[in-house]
Amino acid sequence: MPDQTPPDDLVGAFQIEGEPVRGRIARLGAAIDAILSAHAYPEPVANLLGEACALAALVGSNLQFEGRLIVEARGDGPVRYVVADYDTGGSLRGYCRFDAGEVEAISGGFVRPGARALLGKGVFMMTVDQGPDMDRYQGMTDIQGETLALCAEQYFAQSEQTPTRVRLAVSRGETGWRAGGFLIQSVAADATRGETLEAWVRTQAFFETLGEDELVDPELGSDQLLFRLFHEDGVRVFGSLPLRAACRCSQDRIETVLKSFDAAERADMVEGDGVIRVTCEFCARVYAVAPEALGA
Repeated sequence: MPDQTPPDDLVGAFQIEGEPVRGRIARLGAAIDAILSAHAYPEPVANLLGEACALAALVGSNLQFEGRLIVEARGDGPVRYVVADYDTGGSLRGYCRFDAGEVEAISGGFVRPGARALLGKGVFMMTVDQGPDMDRYQGMTDIQGETLALCAEQYFAQSEQTPTRVRLAVSRGETGWRAGGFLIQSVAADATRGETLEAWVRTQAFFETLGEDELVDPELGSDQLLFRLFHEDGVRVFGSLPLRAACRCSQDRIETVLKSFDAAERADMVEGDGVIRVTCEFCARVYAVAPEALGA
């Protein structure tokens, strides 16, 4: 009997049939497991990074040009920094900086700490990078709400004035880490569409029935979930883009960075066996570089 398990590592766009509401849905399996398993993150930290990666896929997959979408948040809480990086080829990577002791101290209750508890006071940002020949566009808002999804909703309301709802979920099961994301947006009213508020209120009512467990259920595919939510109105799906975990680090890039230090600084980096070792923050790969390879 053929395998009927729905495919993972996809992000796709949809439109509510006949309504001025659009959205995107992401499912992450092996890709998010590779990103999170590369580090020994405490569960709350891994959960936060998983949500950031799902959000980056949801928003970045809407880019209409080659480039990158970077989702990041910086704060004064136990997690100092979280970043997720999506490029239009479908590659994802991400990492967190955190204080392990502080994370453990706030993780003893019955409720898993959310984004606000982990990040504290700080800022949430999205950056669009169209390459070295174009200026970056960056939007920023204060961290508000207890979840990264609420931070994203606030960002769209403030930076783009677009009514947006977001739901993110991360779980760890027998097969590893999984993540999912769901985003809906109201299309602005105009002479053709007329008033859009009623349709937006109706769609949000369906959205509110969406459970986080549904977003990470390996037996529930994206098409099935969309039908479950919007079968009364109908939904048009516009295909899916594949997602994968991929880092842009390389031996050449590491050596280029090391060459930017002066000789004295590089000498201090040399370990007992005579080489310099650099660990990529994103994928945790360790690069060994011989000092003589860097020149004088």
